[in-house]
Parts: sequence; structure tokens; C-alpha cells
Amino acid sequence: MNNNKARVIAFYLPQFHPIPENDLWWGKGFTEWTNVGKARPLFKGHYQPRVPADLGYYDLRMPEVREAQAEMARNAGIEGFMYWHYWFGNGKKLLERPLKEVIESGKPDYPFCIGWANHSWTNRMWNASAQNLKEVKTIEQTYPGKDDYINHFNYLLSAFKDKRYIKVHGKPLVYIYDPLKIPDVSGFLQLWEKLAFENGLNGLYFVGRGNDTEKLLELGFDAVNPNLQWDAESKVKGKYLRLLHRKIHEYFGGLILDKYNYKDIIKYLTPSNIQSLKIYPSAIPQWDRTPRSGKRTTLYYGSTPELFGAHFKEIINGISHKPKEDKIVFLKSWNEWAEGNYVEPDLKFGQGYLNMLKIIIKNHEE
Repeated sequence: MNNNKARVIAFYLPQFHPIPENDLWWGKGFTEWTNVGKARPLFKGHYQPRVPADLGYYDLRMPEVREAQAEMARNAGIEGFMYWHYWFGNGKKLLERPLKEVIESGKPDYPFCIGWANHSWTNRMWNASAQNLKEVKTIEQTYPGKDDYINHFNYLLSAFKDKRYIKVHGKPLVYIYDPLKIPDVSGFLQLWEKLAFENGLNGLYFVGRGNDTEKLLELGFDAVNPNLQWDAESKVKGKYLRLLHRKIHEYFGGLILDKYNYKDIIKYLTPSNIQSLKIYPSAIPQWDRTPRSGKRTTLYYGSTPELFGAHFKEIINGISHKPKEDKIVFLKSWNEWAEGNYVEPDLKFGQGYLNMLKIIIKNHEE
């Protein structure tokens, strides 16, 4: 690893293949592309629908697709993918097939790590047509206790031992989406750390998503990935106006879209404590969840590769002093198409976002 190179790790969504549960909840053959294809502009200049270019409407059951994604990411200077991993308790998993095949086949030969997306799914989560229905859980995130934690660790052990697995300070990186939802999260971290040592690993390196840095570090996390979008939106709109908008939004049943100019939002997406070795920031190329949520959501309009480049460069400059192990930036995201949150090529910008990543990462190395 180049001493100066930023370690860009891209969030990777595996929901691009059908599964029985999605067939049952949202219709036969449902994938992320279902909502992407149905999206329509909701105001003048709204960039929808978004159409994939080079990779097309791919299916992640195809190894050729996974190889092509890895090659694109590698060429852009991205260190690896962080696969979202869904374990709901008592061994219940969803969308596990792509990563399982990556591990079992050894291909693509490209670094990866795991992010536990420990949240429940609801009928509104993936489907814009359900936004006016009463919100109910389709599957609940549970925490049955020690035995389940052990089974969960053992399920992931082959991944942790994989030569491609991304490490920080010699330890496999484990990202947790909602750390404070885990009962006795310190006990959970300690148990997994103990199991890691017992299985020949040099421990685990835990990164928690959240804004209470001190609390997460005290609980046992090694680093924190701040989630600054709400704060950024409040600074652009004003905190009280933002809260008022939410109240109006709720009163009218989510029919008032909350939108922001991307060039205004990016001014506030660099953490004030980015200099800390314990802070791993995010770079956000785009954000538009209307394919999943209709008007019941927040979106950023006006993103371009150039504006993203300015945002990404500020993030990279903020970590430039750090030692190589801690020069981590999470790219949010590689392929969250129905969140309008991706860098894969589309018909409008082609490889513009990937090219911008490549240029800035390369310049940072030199």
C-alpha cells in the first residue's frame, strides 16, 4: 500500500438479484432495479429516471458483473468494497448470495470487508408505492443473545480469514450501521474480539456509524464514521425551519419533498474533527431516495462529477496528515441506485464520478 494513498472503501449494496422474501413482499422478481426503472421526475430539472450505462441492469448472481465492478473500482483507486450484510438474529440472513459466492469462488481478487446493516425492514423501506400505507415491519432486527452472536461470528469467520479482507492495523475491519441498537454493545464487541483471537486473528477493528464519537469510543469502537447529513441539511435550511418542514411533511402525509442543492450541502459534510485518527469520514457523490420513497424523503439535486470532486478533495485534504492505516474514507456509495447514491456509470455522466475519484486519489499520492 502506498504510504500516501487514501484508503477509499465503497459501500456496496447486494440487492441486485431476486430473493423469495422480496418476491413475497414487493412482487415477483423485485430487485433494486424495480424502483430505479419506475422513477419519474418530481419537479423541473429533477434527474430521474437514472439509467445505468456500462454495466446495464445487472444481476449480481453473474460473476462477470462482479469482476467488471471490481475492475472499475480498482481503476478508480478505490481500495475495496464494504458489502452490506443482513443478519436479523437466530441465523436469519437476506441478500447474502453475492458475498457468499465471492468468498467461495475467490473471485474477484479484490479487497472487501463487511458492514452489518443491523436494522429492521419495513413495507416502506424499498418501495415507493407503499409510502402512503401504514408502516409495518416486514422483518425485525433482533438480538437473541450470546449464542446468536457466536453463530453470527462463526458465519463470518471464513470472510475474516480471507486474504482479500480489508484490515486496519492488522485487524479485519467490521463496520456496524446502528451500534447503539445492540444491547450491551460493549459485551458484544468484547465477545467477538475474544472469538477472533481464539480463531487465530489479531482481533477485530470495529467502526461504528454515529455522531457521538466519545460515547462510541468508550463503548469499545476503534473508530467512528460520522453521519452528517441531518446536520448539513439543518445548517442549509436552518434548524428550526428544518424541524418545521418535517412537521408539515408529517401532517400532509409525506407529500412535500424536502430538497437541497448539492453544492450547498457539501459545505457541511466534512467532519469538524476530521483530523482525529479515530474519525473516518464519508464522501457522498449524490443523494435522491425518491425511487424508493416518492415525495416522502430528502434529496440533493444538482450533483455533478465536478462538485463531487470539490467535496471529495476537501475530505482527502482533511486526512492527508494521517498515517496510511488510518487514511480511510467511506464512499457512500458504490451502487445504491434507488437512493441516487452511486458512482457506477450512468447515461448522463458516464464514468465521470469514477474519473474524478481516480484523478483526486492519484494527485493525493504524488
